[in-house]
Amino acid sequence: MSDPDPVVPGGPERSVPDPSPAAKRPSRGRSVAAVICLVLAAVLTTPAAIAYWGQRTLNDTARYVNTVGPLVNSPEVQNAIATKVTDTIEQQVDIEAILNDVFSGVITDRPRLQRLVGPLSAAINGLIDRQVREFLASDEFADLWIAVNTRVQQSLQRLLEGDQTGAVSLQGDQVVLDVSEVIERVKQRLVDRGLTIVQNVPIPDIDKQIVLMEAPQLRQLRTIYAFANPLAQWLIVVVAGLYLAALILSRRRPRMTVIIGAVLAANALLVALALTVGRQLFIDALAGSTFGPASAVFYDTLLAYLDRGRQVFLWLGLILVGIGWFAGQNRYGTAVRNAVSGGLESIGGALADTPVGDAGRWVAANARWLRVAVGLLGVVVLLWGNDVSLSRLFWSLALVVALLAVVQVLVGAGRATAVSRAAPPAGAVPGTVK
Repeated sequence: MSDPDPVVPGGPERSVPDPSPAAKRPSRGRSVAAVICLVLAAVLTTPAAIAYWGQRTLNDTARYVNTVGPLVNSPEVQNAIATKVTDTIEQQVDIEAILNDVFSGVITDRPRLQRLVGPLSAAINGLIDRQVREFLASDEFADLWIAVNTRVQQSLQRLLEGDQTGAVSLQGDQVVLDVSEVIERVKQRLVDRGLTIVQNVPIPDIDKQIVLMEAPQLRQLRTIYAFANPLAQWLIVVVAGLYLAALILSRRRPRMTVIIGAVLAANALLVALALTVGRQLFIDALAGSTFGPASAVFYDTLLAYLDRGRQVFLWLGLILVGIGWFAGQNRYGTAVRNAVSGGLESIGGALADTPVGDAGRWVAANARWLRVAVGLLGVVVLLWGNDVSLSRLFWSLALVVALLAVVQVLVGAGRATAVSRAAPPAGAVPGTVK
């Protein structure tokens, strides 16, 4: 026996057709589009993050200099440069030969001469090393470091584009850093302190360079740079748009929020793996070279911005998972949500008879869009100035939570005000007109 046709309240009895199965089901095309957007965003997140780091760090002189600036105080970097400069000067200045020549006409006893030359040679070599290290610890070198690295960034960019001249250049099968200016400054300091024998010593160009990488690695970097550089600035925006499209197209947005959060956290782990592998390859490539002992600290400093981005990705993913769980139709999420919103609205209800109540009525009518605006404000705070960091993430999260709490309090005040004004005056009989 079939069920009776439904009756429309307030009107004549007439049959209403059952909703078709197609009408009950969400649009299949919309769901497929949401999945496609999510998959594309998941695949492109890690490449977009790396490309954006490269574009912002290697193409932006100010950011590059700010990134490598702290290396001037690194003991490993100072030691690598000091070793290179000291060895270069000592190799070109044979202190023992010069001392033997100076004292040969004064001291004819060869054993006595050797006993004198040895300590004097060691003392002069010690003076050279000490002057080099004092210079590297001075403000003069700090200023020179900024100037040199400004030229390094510009020449590195030209090198990636095919130009092989500048402070960083291609010599044979090696990419080298020119430290000739540091050597000349140290030589002048030694001359000023009376060691004039180094003044006119010629230094071969090959001894003024520190090897940074081998040419085959440069060819790979050029290929990546040529492909990624035009897209790097916008790829991260495209990825963010894909995540947003997936969220908007999804029929179950809390669940999609959880999935997006999990994808971001997974990509953060993937970036961490790439950084670890790249670090080891970089250290291995420079092992045995003058710059080898400083390779680890140089790599960590140069990629510090990307590593901070990875941490932000991880925490943002975890936060989105929590937000999706809080907004979802699960037992515990619903209980927590009802308790929090109910408590905030009860606070607003106590303010219904104040001017807050009138403002609350407008907020209650526009609460949905106000919440969206608060979320967008949090994104702007996070990304403002392109200085994404964990502290910035947590401050933006705190701002969003505080503003959403204020909105919910005002919603409670607005609803209580509407109810109190709709209620009949005390003592009035419903249905009568005075």
